Formats: sequence, structure tokens, C-alpha cells
Amino acid sequence: MGASATLKKVQRKFKLRSLTLNREALNEVTTFLTNFSEEQEDEYLDLLLNQIEQTTLKKSVLDKEVVRPIVELLLEADAAIDTGKSCSNEGALRIVDAFLVPKLSYDPIKKTFYEYTGNLPIHGDASSKVALYRERYQLLNQRLLRNSDFSRPAFDTDITRSGGELIPIQALIGCTGRRWIMGVISQMEDGHFFLEDLTAAVEIDLSNAKITTGFFVENTIILAEGELHPNGVFQVHTCGFPPLEDGNASLAVHTGLDFFGAGYLTPEETARLVELEKKAVNDMFVILSDVWLDNEETMEKLAAVLDGYENVEVVPSLFVFMGNFCSRPCNLAFNSYSSLRSQFAKFGEMIAAHPRLKEGSRFLFIPGPEDAGPSTVLPRCALPKYLTDELLNHVPNAIFSSNPCRIRFYTQEIVFFRRDLLYRMRRSCLIPPSKDETDDPFGHLVATITHQSHLCPLPLTVQPILWNYDHCLRLY
Repeated sequence: MGASATLKKVQRKFKLRSLTLNREALNEVTTFLTNFSEEQEDEYLDLLLNQIEQTTLKKSVLDKEVVRPIVELLLEADAAIDTGKSCSNEGALRIVDAFLVPKLSYDPIKKTFYEYTGNLPIHGDASSKVALYRERYQLLNQRLLRNSDFSRPAFDTDITRSGGELIPIQALIGCTGRRWIMGVISQMEDGHFFLEDLTAAVEIDLSNAKITTGFFVENTIILAEGELHPNGVFQVHTCGFPPLEDGNASLAVHTGLDFFGAGYLTPEETARLVELEKKAVNDMFVILSDVWLDNEETMEKLAAVLDGYENVEVVPSLFVFMGNFCSRPCNLAFNSYSSLRSQFAKFGEMIAAHPRLKEGSRFLFIPGPEDAGPSTVLPRCALPKYLTDELLNHVPNAIFSSNPCRIRFYTQEIVFFRRDLLYRMRRSCLIPPSKDETDDPFGHLVATITHQSHLCPLPLTVQPILWNYDHCLRLY
């Protein structure tokens, strides 16, 4: 490709991201691209753009002072690959803190999602709690209405459907026979459970209901087939969770929206990342949980793990250390924070003693449910800086993120979440789970989380959630 064609391509790609290069910066970028073959130019140009977007920019016109440090960093990283490092790069691996996930709300009138751009306070008001339930319901309802079994046909047909027409709860009044409704299970009176949607609420009787796989707990959204008795109780015959939808089908409907939080990928970028992912055969993640730094045996085992990976041909791309990081709960009775700080420092020294890992791997720390922090509410913020400052001095590329934490690795979307959900789900279950399809508790847990499109569909009394940040726990 000629120099003029390269210049035009660089200017076009920067313009697509609302950025402009002055003459010196443009020369810096074109010089950078001369280090690579024509086939690699697009890959490294996109990588450069990703890195520039992650920096704090004061203006849209970029000068040489902004571009040069990033160019030098990428050249160093590319040179380091030949010394035995992982083939992944910064653009392939993106770590997203839960508090940075964009909030997308559904507009039932326009039938589309829009991004909320205002400030989200940590402590929401009463309307925030109402919005939490409303948005959970609307998220699943708009997905269900695309399902052929429950969508209303545009024309009368003779084709029989396995489902049925979904009606609002308010429309049950005066109806006879079996009907399909959808709503949130709520306990509006002690010992009496109701199904509630945006129009009304009706008491339900689940005693003879045939259920599908999953844990049916308060706060979950269910589909129920039954009939309304004269006493005002809806007798449920069959109930289950809203059906799933293929991810590609959802993306086709909501083109251009970033539900995951790692940035929207165009079809061209997705295709490029797929090809790069096929070549990344040596990349690996090492995931460890309950890393008790105050336990001598744990520290010895960690040293053995690091020693082993220090001597492999290609070091892991990412180490994920998940809490709890202390063998005792860091609650009000805990008074050994200075000791825990020194343990983090000791762990930092241990990592720094392995130069190949320190240079070639990234280290992600995710707090556990009983680690130090402002509260046990979800999502949990990163570990306090007081505990992690000394570790960062030894390992500058260590990342302390929230719980849950999201990672996009090439095209794969991964969510790390540290919480004993199975125990809490089983304790909060309203009716025993069905054994028709599986008797594996983890199978029921996975079905509940995926069908609800939410990491923690438990009652807020069992697991408190920040009302304004409930969207951070969505899986959509």
C-alpha cells in the first residue's frame, strides 16, 4: 500500500472515532505502521486507536505528545512477544469495572434501548428501587415478545403454537379459562405470594404447579399458565422462566448498543478479532479463589504456582485472584488491617521475584464477599488502596477491580463473580426444584441466572443491591 493510501486510511479511521491528528501526530502514526507488513497494518492501527481511547483526552485534535508514548509502548510490547510472552495484546484483553458498565434502559413506546447519561448516586431514592424492578421486567418482557410462542400473530392463522398469547395481569378480570401471564414473584402479605407486573398484582397458588428447571425465589420473573378462581387467587398449573434468546439474535435487534460495557464492536472488528483469536493458541488465564494471604500454607502454594508458570514457554496472559483474601471476615470486629496490608506487600514481592510473569502477565484482584470494603452490598467496589498500595509498588500492572468484574478477551465475554449464590438460592427457594430435567443444583443455578439475565435475582432482604447500579449485574 502506498504512502498516500496509508495516510487516507489513518485519517479515515481516526475520524470514525471522532478524533483528528495534526501533522506531527500523523507522521508519528504512519512511521509506526511502517514497522509492520501490509496485512498487519489494520490490526495495529486499531490497537493504537483502542489505546488512545483509554487515555484521558483533553481535546479531539491529537498532537505528537499524546501519540508518541502509546506508540513507544506498543513497539516495546511487540518486541517483547518474541522473547516468550503471550501473544495477546492490550486491545485483545479489556477489563471492565462493574461501576463503568453503561446503563441501558428500555423505552416501551419506541421499543428501543437508550443509554442513561446522567450521574448515578450511590444512594438512590425510592424511585430508584421502583425502577430496579421495572427495568428487570421490561428487559425480559421485550425479549419474550419476540418469541414466536408468545408473540401475537399479525394475521389469523391455523398454525398452532406451543405457548399462548401473553396478557397483562390487569386483563385477568372477567377472563375465564387458562391464561398466560408474566410477572415478578413478590410477598405483599405474610405467607401470601403474588405475581406482579406493570399493571396489577394477583395472588398465586403454586401448590400444584408443574415447574421447569431453576430456583423459584422471591424477586424472580416467571411465566405462569393457569386460571383465576372466583376468590381472586390465580391457580398456577405450569410455570417457568422466560425463554432464552440467541445472543446473535439479540445483537441483530439492538445494533450499535454496548450491553457488556467493553465497547461496541463493528462487524469488521469482530471478524478481525475472530481471526486473531484463532491464532492465540498459547494464551491462558490462571484463576484462583479464596487466596488467604494471611495463611502460610497458602503463600507457599502460591509461590509454587508462580515458580511453575515462570518456567513455561509462554507465560499466562492473566492471573485472576479472587477473594476472600483473609481467612477471617473483615467486619467490624477485624482489627488487623495493617497485617493484611503487609501480606499484600509480601505477595507483591513474590510476584516481582518472577521477572517473566511480572513483565508478560497481568494480575487482576477481585474482592470476595467478606473482604474489606464499605459494605456487603452488590456490586462491591475494589479493595481499599490502603491495602494495595505497596503491592502496586512491586507490580505496577496489577489491577484491582470490582465484584463482579467483566472481561472481553478478543470476542469472548467473561464475567467473574464471587458469591455463594447456590447456598442462598436453595435457602430462599419457594418450592422444591424440579428433577425432571436435572437434579444437579448447579444446573438449576445456571438456568436461574441465564433465564433471569441477572447475576443475583435474590430478594433484596437476602442480598442487598445498590438500586442505581442493578444494571451492573445484568447478563444480556
